[in-house]
Amino acid sequence: MIKSTVRGIGHYVPDNVVTNDDLAKLMTTNDEWITERTGIKERRHRANRNDATETTAYFGFKASEKALEMAGLTAKDIDYIVFATLSPDYYFPGCGVLLQEMLGCDTIGALDVRNQCSGFVYAMSVANAFIKSKTYKNILVVGAETHSFGLDFSDEGRGVSVIFGDGAGAIVLSASESDDTGDILSVNMHSEGKYADELCTKFPGSKYGWSDRMRLEPENVTNAEIYPVMNGNFVFKHAVTRFPQTMMEALEAAGKTVEDLDMFIPHQANLRIAQFVQQKMGLPEDKVFNNIQKYGNTTAASIPIALSEAIAEGKIKRGDLVLLSAFGSGFTWGSVLFNY
Repeated sequence: MIKSTVRGIGHYVPDNVVTNDDLAKLMTTNDEWITERTGIKERRHRANRNDATETTAYFGFKASEKALEMAGLTAKDIDYIVFATLSPDYYFPGCGVLLQEMLGCDTIGALDVRNQCSGFVYAMSVANAFIKSKTYKNILVVGAETHSFGLDFSDEGRGVSVIFGDGAGAIVLSASESDDTGDILSVNMHSEGKYADELCTKFPGSKYGWSDRMRLEPENVTNAEIYPVMNGNFVFKHAVTRFPQTMMEALEAAGKTVEDLDMFIPHQANLRIAQFVQQKMGLPEDKVFNNIQKYGNTTAASIPIALSEAIAEGKIKRGDLVLLSAFGSGFTWGSVLFNY
């Protein structure tokens, strides 16, 4: 039977470290306020917010190089690309085709996933389906973000802008029939669009008339329309409810229990959410991996970056049972359970 196995993984973050104290120079905030509410101490931003080279696709490219190296493959071995991001280089086309060109892949298919914080989980689910249907053999799955170019670094936007960071993670998901390799055991994906306005960026979009508004009445376009907005308490309330639900769904579908888990990697949205879910699920600290403290919320990139670091640090070993879960804008949420 064909199985989907994680053959290689890698991540990349820009060198520029932005601390809470750095942000305090731009807006009325401080390290204590940010740490208490989010758990974040620092994040990475590209050095120049207007840099045309250090882009989302570039971050994905750097992470993909590492994933391919670990997998022992070249770009020519990749059959398909699934690229998850909410901050693409262009409004269109998506980053998948840009990555295909950067890597020098053949004229393979490249799919972009726009599911924000749940993007990587959705992308893995799509890649898993392609592999198990025998459509493709080696799929590059990427989550990458460049948030720093589109955040409101003023007092008005501080509730959102202190949270997000830049970076990318990538995995090579390959088909295998070997008993010695891991397998994706279960996936689930959910959505609830009635809460779209609770966490969103309205521009550019057909609903709000980007071109006409900006051309004819730019003085009436507000920061709340251009920049990300979030009802923090509302999102927190739903996240801590949906996380346990999707986690249990994934475990039960595979005939597993919480006790069977070797590692749980939540989307790095907020350390307080992760800690709440950890306590609710009865998971010990050594079975939950968080790195939001140093990278912030990198949205679609957060899970692959965390997975890459956990493997590099020896906290996940071959054969371990790993659960990835995410919740975010849409609302969307979901999980992937696999043996590494």
